[in-house]
Amino acid sequence: MNTGDTNRESASVRRPVARLAGCLLSSLLLLWLAACSTTHQNVKPDVQAQRPDTEVAEDHLLDVWIALFSPGEVPEDQDDANGLSLEIRQAESRYMPVQLRETLEQTGYWGAVRVVPQNTVGAEVLVRGTILESDGEKLEVRITALDASGKQWFERTYAAQATLKDYQQTEGGGREVFQALYNAIANDLAQYRNSLSAERIVSLRRIAGLRFADDLAPDAFNGYLRKNDAGEFSIRRLPAKGDPMVARVNAIRERDFMLVDTLNGHFDNFHADMQEPYFQWRKSRLDELEAMRKIQHEALNRKLLGAAAILGAIAIEALGGDSTRRSTSSLRNVMIVGGAYAVKTGFDKSSEATIHEDAIKELGASFASESQPMVVEVEGETHQLTGSAEAQYAEWRALLRQIYASETGFDNSAQGHDAE
Repeated sequence: MNTGDTNRESASVRRPVARLAGCLLSSLLLLWLAACSTTHQNVKPDVQAQRPDTEVAEDHLLDVWIALFSPGEVPEDQDDANGLSLEIRQAESRYMPVQLRETLEQTGYWGAVRVVPQNTVGAEVLVRGTILESDGEKLEVRITALDASGKQWFERTYAAQATLKDYQQTEGGGREVFQALYNAIANDLAQYRNSLSAERIVSLRRIAGLRFADDLAPDAFNGYLRKNDAGEFSIRRLPAKGDPMVARVNAIRERDFMLVDTLNGHFDNFHADMQEPYFQWRKSRLDELEAMRKIQHEALNRKLLGAAAILGAIAIEALGGDSTRRSTSSLRNVMIVGGAYAVKTGFDKSSEATIHEDAIKELGASFASESQPMVVEVEGETHQLTGSAEAQYAEWRALLRQIYASETGFDNSAQGHDAE
């Protein structure tokens, strides 16, 4: 075989390999882009909540618990915060889960949907949220969805924009201006739920019940579940049919549901009371922001024009001859005076923008005072529905353990924990 034949054969081998390598790289790139697109979603304003074509059978419905959102961070510098405050964020962290709950309830994909304190054990599906940005113009939240086994369905960031026109169109109609964002979250949850088999749904229900039982009576129910290195639970064995301890746990779990439903009633009241002032605060804040931006733009233009006029007069003075300076003296005076005035009015406009910034801060302070935590009475005890609601609910869970111990005579002095 001569050298030419060898080169042609090598080339014929290299070309398919190169094409294959190119296809593989393209596929990897597409997968990477797809993965990136699933972690951050810019929600369009026309996204609608999806609903099943046929009614979902009751034994295929999973209950959803939505934990109170984390308020995230607010800029410490008052100028950067522009009227935002941690008090407002804390109010939003109670408002948004209720809004999401109402959205999920209307889709028909789920069983009972409840808002719960953070770190609550026993959910069939658990949704957690963190507020990344919320200023009336933009809402950005990070959502994590998990099932009872601890398997993470997804973690995604959802972002949406609103304009004054959006507020005007929704005003008085009782519709949330960022409803499309909640619809997008609901659609992603429904899509994942639809990928589950009937057997998996039954398994998740059982795991949720056993995790509640283990949290209530760890010594009695330890060993029914196993947890792998990834922190995911699976069933090791099931309690015997007719086990009286299971019956008592189920009865206590119903009491727990009743308290959670009571808490949700108070969250509903808070949401209803907050809805109008929250809408008006966001709308007014966006109105102030747009006015401030317009003024800042006008101020910058005036300063630039004024500075250009002054620099032009100086240039004529420096570069022109004696005759030019004499003939343009009046023009230069006008340019300097006019330029100075333009610069001055530009700074006046900046001062006006500061007034709007102060108005935004006053709106924020006013709203924060209107959204103070609610104090409620549950089971004869006073509960404050704030960030400390988790602590109050933890006390309730401790009381449930005492009830279980008194009813069974089982020594349950140990604190609840996740099954290993």
